[in-house]
Amino acid sequence: MRKTRCCCTWGWTWRTSISMHCPPTARLGNEAGRRRRRRHGRCAPRDRAAGLDAVAVAEVAADTGGVRGRGLPNRGGLWAHVPEGIDARHDMAYDPDDPDALLDLYRPAGTPVEQALPVVVWIHGGAFISGRRADVAPYLKILAAEGFATVAVGYSLAPGTRYPRPLAQVNTALGWLQDNAATLGLDTSRVVLAGDSAGAQLAAQIALLATDPAYARQVGIEPLIDASRIRATVLACGALDLSLVDPDASDAGAAFMRTVTWAYSGRRDFRTDPAFGLMSVAEHAGTGFPPTFITAGNADPLLPHSRSMERRLRSFDVEVETLFFPDDHQPPLPHEYQFNLDTDAGRLALERIVDFIQRHTAGIDPDGPSRPSAPH
Repeated sequence: MRKTRCCCTWGWTWRTSISMHCPPTARLGNEAGRRRRRRHGRCAPRDRAAGLDAVAVAEVAADTGGVRGRGLPNRGGLWAHVPEGIDARHDMAYDPDDPDALLDLYRPAGTPVEQALPVVVWIHGGAFISGRRADVAPYLKILAAEGFATVAVGYSLAPGTRYPRPLAQVNTALGWLQDNAATLGLDTSRVVLAGDSAGAQLAAQIALLATDPAYARQVGIEPLIDASRIRATVLACGALDLSLVDPDASDAGAAFMRTVTWAYSGRRDFRTDPAFGLMSVAEHAGTGFPPTFITAGNADPLLPHSRSMERRLRSFDVEVETLFFPDDHQPPLPHEYQFNLDTDAGRLALERIVDFIQRHTAGIDPDGPSRPSAPH
């Protein structure tokens, strides 16, 4: 038997197999388990159709290190960089029929709602199987201090949900933000879609839905935000190119990606599902995609995805700005390096992101000319 972390209690427990459910004491619940279930739903749900359960997903991620390995920055340290004077509204329901459909809003304190601010919609990462809005709260407060309204969007997690539901949820959130813009103090003619890791994929795919009607029809989701309102995207260490995922590889990172794609697609081999392949934004983005800022660390396993996305966008003459680092950069910059503001690289990424957003949301006439869109 081996010792691993239980996904419900975050305590140590013995397991003989990654397919075992949490022990009865965890299901009945100590306080840590109850807190965990309140955040992520009931204990260790098994998807019998797919043959994969939440414990298996959590344990493979923990055992392999995967994308979110030991080098992952401690986001808790971000709080030391959060300025005072940020108003926050939490747990706002953007779909009353969906318990996971919650978002948080941050604005500079003292800014009246009559002063509509450009909106940065940031989608948290977590490999589609973990993560929560609170993970990015300090970063969004830091961005809000620069004069933006920032929004953290929550969505359902695999394996309890399947693609494309999280995409549809984020789309619904954007529609809700537009409908409530006046009371929230949002200028939804100036929206920046942003995200990290899995969240970067969702942000990019929403942008693609809005800018490519033919692609949106293929996916089967009608975008609830007009392309002209999306002024830019910010993609940090995103999972953007499925062609780079080799389900047959034997290394630890491949094991992690196999588990993630199985959990999110519902198929052991995602390659058997053409519809799932549409989430590979770096293989489908084209004319009309918004100006984009892309970054990833030199030691990030997903760096090739960011490079692939850059090449794709440049091939269609889309405006792209990047922040990459030499291969021999020291110290090595891991997945999500941008959240570590105690490093020069993290501070540089923040500076570049803020500058990029400011340039693409300042002084824009919402009734002025828009970017060319993809063919209908």
